Amino acid sequence: MTSGIGGSTAGQELDAITPWADVAPPIGREEREHRLEKARRLMHDAGADALLIGAGASLRYFAGVPWGASERLVAMLLPRAGRPILIAPVFERGTLEADLLIDAELRLWEEDECPSALVAAALRETGATTLAIDPAMAFLFVARLRAVAPSLDLVEGSAVVDACRMYKSAAELALLQQAKSMTLEVHRRAARILRRGIRASEVARFLDQAHRAIGAPAGNSFVIVQFGRASAFPHGLPGDAQLDEGDVVLIDVGCVIHGYHSDITRTYIFGEADAEQRRIWSLEQEAQAAAFAAARPGVPCEAVDYAARAVLEKAGLGPDYRLPGLPHRTGHGIGLSIHEPAYLVRGDRTALAPGMCFSNEPMIVIPDRFGVRLEDHFYMTEDGPRWFTQPSPAIDRPFG
Repeated sequence: MTSGIGGSTAGQELDAITPWADVAPPIGREEREHRLEKARRLMHDAGADALLIGAGASLRYFAGVPWGASERLVAMLLPRAGRPILIAPVFERGTLEADLLIDAELRLWEEDECPSALVAAALRETGATTLAIDPAMAFLFVARLRAVAPSLDLVEGSAVVDACRMYKSAAELALLQQAKSMTLEVHRRAARILRRGIRASEVARFLDQAHRAIGAPAGNSFVIVQFGRASAFPHGLPGDAQLDEGDVVLIDVGCVIHGYHSDITRTYIFGEADAEQRRIWSLEQEAQAAAFAAARPGVPCEAVDYAARAVLEKAGLGPDYRLPGLPHRTGHGIGLSIHEPAYLVRGDRTALAPGMCFSNEPMIVIPDRFGVRLEDHFYMTEDGPRWFTQPSPAIDRPFG
């Protein structure tokens, strides 16, 4: 039998959870000021006079404002010199002032006014002629700005935004560590509540409750619970499966701590694993380890993907994205967004460097039968990669 699987109840596990003790502090004002200064240096290098950041993860990164994008323009205009300017609806003033964590000028618009005109006017005041645009900003807002400022030179702002957000500070790494450590503990407890006949929705509900109990205020940031055949589909199948003896269990879940994400997957067997399940699980473990070993400073991201695929191809899987084999990239960057640059995939030649953080998840899919995904995350140091969470040691001991 698999160690640590089953034998408990949701109630028992929830009662045993205590709030996380090693709490990482939120990002401070000084660090945000350093981010703005770095962005200004990068703007200079890119030939941009100003940077426009829309609501979303990057606005939170630079200004501390944790708002999602909507049909109303909420944005930060960062000139190369001078205070940042926040554009937002007038009726949001109170909330904006409460959330804002940098020194900035507010320029607010009424519902019947054009916020793009406010941006254009601010640009004219600063003398800016070239504007770098947040790569995540909706085209709608870019088109409206172009309409009111047709002479403005608009350029894509990845060279500024990604070059800031890709490299995590010690404070960011601490928040990521907390989120991932908490999620791994929730994984361990979820495995203990499994029983024959339990539904995937019941496990998902427990994961959410456990995340809240351990200290993630919003619970699950996402959740995927797959049993048996559904595990052969990377993001699952519709429906609410029931667990049976011998099923593969694949659980992929995360939480958010002060905006920073976890995203951990464990795969194991409910009951006894058969020979093929053991073989594929061991190959997955080997591929994950090969990807980690290949992640060295200065190495291009795509080399990590190549290393994982080489293990699978040697075993007769693939090649490339063919099944049975690995149908997607080996990993993605992670931080304030669950998926963010750079990516461990063919064609991404970004050089690995200290502060970069990645998932490592070279999933193996056996079509229409089962899949195995082991996902942990690592961060780069000057000496090489370091795990946030230790990988699963064995199919029979998925949590050690």
